[in-house]
Amino acid sequence: MVIKYNLLAAASITMLAESNDQGVQDKPDSPNIIYILADDMGYGDIGCYGNKNIKTPNLDKLADEGIRFTDFHSNGAVSSPTRAALLTGKYQQRTGITGVITAKSHRDVGLPLSENTIADILRKEGYKTGIFGKWHLGYSKKYNPIHQGFDEFIGYMSGNVDYHSHVDQEGYYDWWRGDELINQRGYTTDLITENAIDFIQRNKENPFFLYIAHEAPHSPYQNRESKADRCPGGVPGVDFPVSGSEKDIPSIYKDMVEILDENVGKTMEVLKELKLDNKTVVIFCSDNGANKNGSNGILKGFKGSVWEGGHRVPAIIRWSGRIKQGVTSNEPVLTMDIMPTILEIAGHENYTGIDGISLADHLLNNKPLPPRSLFWQHGNYYSIRKNDWKLVVYKKHEDPELYNLKSDVKEVFDVSDENPGIVKELLEDLTEWQKNVLEGVKIFS
Repeated sequence: MVIKYNLLAAASITMLAESNDQGVQDKPDSPNIIYILADDMGYGDIGCYGNKNIKTPNLDKLADEGIRFTDFHSNGAVSSPTRAALLTGKYQQRTGITGVITAKSHRDVGLPLSENTIADILRKEGYKTGIFGKWHLGYSKKYNPIHQGFDEFIGYMSGNVDYHSHVDQEGYYDWWRGDELINQRGYTTDLITENAIDFIQRNKENPFFLYIAHEAPHSPYQNRESKADRCPGGVPGVDFPVSGSEKDIPSIYKDMVEILDENVGKTMEVLKELKLDNKTVVIFCSDNGANKNGSNGILKGFKGSVWEGGHRVPAIIRWSGRIKQGVTSNEPVLTMDIMPTILEIAGHENYTGIDGISLADHLLNNKPLPPRSLFWQHGNYYSIRKNDWKLVVYKKHEDPELYNLKSDVKEVFDVSDENPGIVKELLEDLTEWQKNVLEGVKIFS
């Protein structure tokens, strides 16, 4: 089936979705969808992307059995914007989520309930929907995932919690079932997987959309043996170190990624045990690039940057029996493309008002994606990607720098002086995007 796209440029864009009256149960080929999102994992943090130190056999196997993307980008250079884009299929700025929703300064900010999320749509189609792990799209109960299309939620609302005590960076206990606090003991990465597996087992007879939002390898840097650093009511920087008390961060970081990989393996094993392997699309990626404790490979910049290291991330998609194994894709992709991809795979039609494009034909038939310009914003920095060209500017198009990513993916050589025509063209495209997407939007970071 083909989704009909009609991109509306106005900032007040709305999504329209019509559900099939008979629901997805009448579509026996509708697959389950599992979306696994790592937190702050860099382009060079796992084996199949070149890391020789960290052992990630399960993610490497996932790549061997599906498509590994070399030019996949998070919509944001930090957490919340990427998650808003993932759920809505839009540039996150259209939803008002332009920066990270912090525990200290943004406890009244969240993804508007007027947004029609992918969970909203799939639930109307008969899918069971669940999220386990990190939400980070609003601290207030009114922004809870169960009010945004998810049947079930167990996890935390903030940007990160202590892996053992589940206290956020401002000293609030933050572990929920739906919109009620619960006491669930355990190491966060393991708990997220345990809850996700329970969801799979309970919903094995009907199609489901499962969003596994891992915390690893985001700070605080703690492995299974680390002590809990944060306590409820504690003052950050006084009663506990925000990033944790471990001294050997490289070693702990390695453990955290390897534990995450172990849990991906547990999830995949359950699919095989329940004979859901061929019925389930598994998508893995990161929400932004690594900070200086991780690896972005040869890429320039880190989390919070519009350089490639801030948003080019590892990404893998596997659908056993449908997607060819061991394929590498060099097509430029954004997180917001996942929503229309899932909807097309699930057989949903007549969906309008998104910025992302479906990857379904590329995944199933190796068809190239249509040319388009792609945009990033973080604070006062902007970048635009068009074909192999990337332009980076500050504030009102100050200090433009131009790079050819085909020959210079490290973004070392600024060739703006030699290509004034390209600079002019990209600035015009950026101006139009800013007018259509950012007009009237409050920028925070």
